[in-house]
Amino acid sequence: MTHLDNPVLFLATANAERSQTFYERVLGLAFVADEPRALVFTVGDRMLRIQKVVQVHPAPYTALGWAVSDIRRTVHDLLVAGVVFQRYEGMNQDGDGIWQAPSGALVAWFQDPDGHVLSLTQFL
Repeated sequence: MTHLDNPVLFLATANAERSQTFYERVLGLAFVADEPRALVFTVGDRMLRIQKVVQVHPAPYTALGWAVSDIRRTVHDLLVAGVVFQRYEGMNQDGDGIWQAPSGALVAWFQDPDGHVLSLTQFL
């Protein structure tokens, strides 16, 4: 049996300065270090390492997401901070860009400066 109970989160950036500004100032994550190969943040009690690369190949699906208790307040706060929420064809999103999943969960998506899709989910 393994003890894989403390995951480390990974993303990539081709522009460390821009990425640090977004994650630290816009999203409000705690910045830990600017290491030679990665920016390091804390997300709750987890580590997020944003690897420094020459070229980013973002996935067309959610790469990282947060469970939030009040999605409307979080969306509003991020809009004020300059985040643009994504709209997807065929998704019945409301005026705030929030989609209600068949389970009842509320979900909204946005991108980081490197094009990684990030999400917010309020589980009901």
